Order: sequence, then C-alpha cells, then structure tokens
Amino acid sequence: MKRLLVLLAFLIAAPAFATPLAADKINLDIGTPPVIVVKHALAQRYSRLVRFYDAGVMGIDINGMVQIRDYEKLNNITLRQTAEKLVDQENPDRNSLIYAIAEAHGGKENIPVVRELMVKRYRDQVKSGWWLQDEKGNWVQKP
Repeated sequence: MKRLLVLLAFLIAAPAFATPLAADKINLDIGTPPVIVVKHALAQRYSRLVRFYDAGVMGIDINGMVQIRDYEKLNNITLRQTAEKLVDQENPDRNSLIYAIAEAHGGKENIPVVRELMVKRYRDQVKSGWWLQDEKGNWVQKP
C-alpha cells in the first residue's frame, strides 16, 4: 500500500519534474486544434494591424508583443480606441498561441522555449520600415 501511495505521489508530481524540449524539437507550425483556432484569430486581425505598423504607430517590443509606440499619430479618439483594442486582443492571443504550442509538445514546461522561438519569429517577420524595440527599450526601424 505504501508503495502505491509513493507511486501515485510521483505520478502526480511528475509534470513538475519534466524537462523542457530543446528548441530544435519544437514545431511552431504544429496543427493541433487549439493552435489552429488561435492562429486563425491572429490572421483575422493582421490586416487591421498592418495599417498601424505601416504608419509607425505600432511596433513589436522586445518580448514579441505588439505595442503602441507613437500616440501622437492617433489624433482622434476613435483611432486611439481602435489601436488600443487591437493591442488588447493581439497580445493575449500571442500568449495563448505560445501556451497552445507548448501544450502540444508536452506541457507548460516548454513555454519558455516556445516563447523564445516565437519572439524570434515575430521579430524576424517584421517588414522593412516597421518598428522594433531594442534591448535598451528604444524603438528602431527595421532597415
């Protein structure tokens, strides 16, 4: 009986001891249903974000999240509310995608690796002329 209890305790605690996968073992394009749902939401929003990226209003911060970088270009309340709403929708979905990919690869212990890979992907996908935040918090345009 004691062995059974020890085994059960180990099985319950086992996820806490799991080691994350190596970056080369993570497939960011995995097609599980949760990943597909989040990617669809991100894709639906992309065309609305592009106009703010093109105008220099928004950029990608050091953590791969969308941020408003130039409030002066949001010269009316409707435009400002639209931009803020997009950011408020986009960033949680980006985090949900990271979580869904990590779960598809075995669990929460993979979140740091997936986050690092997704941040790199988001920053690499920035088009020339769009804004990125550097390590010091300064905004620079991608050449």
